[in-house]
Amino acid sequence: MGLENGTTRKSLADLVFERMHRAIKSGAYKPDERLPTEHDLAAEFEVSRPVIREALRRIRDQGLIYSRRGAGSFVRAVGMKEPLGFGQLENVADLLNCYEFRLTVEPAAAAAAAARHDDASLGAIRQALELMRDATNRQSHREDADFQFHLAIARAAQNSYFSTAMEALKDHIAVGMKFHGASVKRETAGLTRVFAEHEAICDAIGAGDGTKAKQLMHDHLTGSRERLFQTTR
Repeated sequence: MGLENGTTRKSLADLVFERMHRAIKSGAYKPDERLPTEHDLAAEFEVSRPVIREALRRIRDQGLIYSRRGAGSFVRAVGMKEPLGFGQLENVADLLNCYEFRLTVEPAAAAAAAARHDDASLGAIRQALELMRDATNRQSHREDADFQFHLAIARAAQNSYFSTAMEALKDHIAVGMKFHGASVKRETAGLTRVFAEHEAICDAIGAGDGTKAKQLMHDHLTGSRERLFQTTR
């Protein structure tokens, strides 16, 4: 996620502020959730701690976070998820609508990621994939790693609208992933097949093949939706 290259410290603080502000407002953090430490944020954004400190000060001034002495910074509940306004997922129809939306967004994000990824963003996709590989080898499904895989692709697309939409939909997507994971575990080799779908998407992105990445993501989500709704009918 490196931001230091050829950028002034002032604009670095602007970039960190904008990304963290967007993440907080979109609901990527829960109310009263503790933010990563300054050290961890500096490592994540690949900037110095003074840059992180300045960005946090500006976010605090806007009332989005608060500090506890010796404990760090925490997210305020006020204003969460306001810009995008996704409500709670309440029924099967909502889940179906979520899949419909994902089918319009994520294949396009995968195509963009194939064209625009850098080493760091591709590394994040592969890191999530390895967590999924380990879980698959243990005949388990990790919804957190699954979501991080899809989010990492959205981030690799280098278009904040993709990643912000995914972050805001995290809770909705998690519901589908939980039920989908349960459904594929009932099938012989179901987890292995689904892992292979993710691995093929990653390979297409790494190879820079946007057309293939787009089609594979579309096929994966379509298959996921079909497998899930076969179990809910």
